Amino acid sequence: MPTDAVLRELLVRQLDAWLPAALHRARRATLALAYAKTDAGGADAALRVVGEHADRLRGFRLTVLVLAAGDETLPARLGAVESTLPAEVTVHVVPGDPARLPVALKAAGAAGAPLLTLAHGAAPTPALLAAARSGRPADLLLVTAPDAPLRPALDAAGFPLVAEVDLLTAPTPPGSGDDEGLRLAFATGSDRSLQAFKDALWAVDEHAGVRYRDPADPPGRAVDVGPEADPGPLGGELLAELARRGPRTVTELRRFALTSTVYRAADANRALTGLLDAGAVARDPEHGKLGGDVLISAARPGGPAA
Repeated sequence: MPTDAVLRELLVRQLDAWLPAALHRARRATLALAYAKTDAGGADAALRVVGEHADRLRGFRLTVLVLAAGDETLPARLGAVESTLPAEVTVHVVPGDPARLPVALKAAGAAGAPLLTLAHGAAPTPALLAAARSGRPADLLLVTAPDAPLRPALDAAGFPLVAEVDLLTAPTPPGSGDDEGLRLAFATGSDRSLQAFKDALWAVDEHAGVRYRDPADPPGRAVDVGPEADPGPLGGELLAELARRGPRTVTELRRFALTSTVYRAADANRALTGLLDAGAVARDPEHGKLGGDVLISAARPGGPAA
């Protein structure tokens, strides 16, 4: 399915950003990949990424946990890749679904060190989320059915930063019951990790056959994937934020885009430029560079800015 290819690409890109940071801040780390009733092909790709960093692993200990059920070829496939990895990498293939993740992470001693977890098809139970949160720092990629509300559970688990996106193979409206695709959430405590996820999200192959939908966008518009994200839907979300909270600085709106939408901080500047050109918002000061301290206000219909 197109979503499987996109998820593999996102995992590879996120791991490629996460591993060097983990190597820099600790002497050990854990990568946990848990799959429920789905192809665990991403695990093969993840191990190959680890192999690409082999020359930097000396004196470091990386534990890779792979939990999957029903994929009888997985141990042999991973074994072939594992044989090429340095001794600093230990791979454990654990039969079972993501519900066993808390026990597996505890047995691996994952708490207190960098932890990147992928839970595909898992119910976001408090036990699973607490286990994924036990790393320092902790990053989590959570994949479920579309329209599953993930942010409240991730907020309750203590993840300071959460991003959600629907990966759609058909541009259906939210709540229609006809959604074909997945919902992906990324939870972290690091601005840098969140930005890396957003960069990976928009760097996905635009011909992969998947479109994105922002769960925070009330109209539920599907947008095409590409390095230059369509700023139109983000413009609508920025207007809604201004209506809720009143005038905001460009810095605050960039922060909102990063932490509360599927978009990157830089996309907010492009969206604001479009809104200014359309007369939908006003700025103070009126002229000059659109810097972080510029104040943006929603324009009243037929009147001055609010």
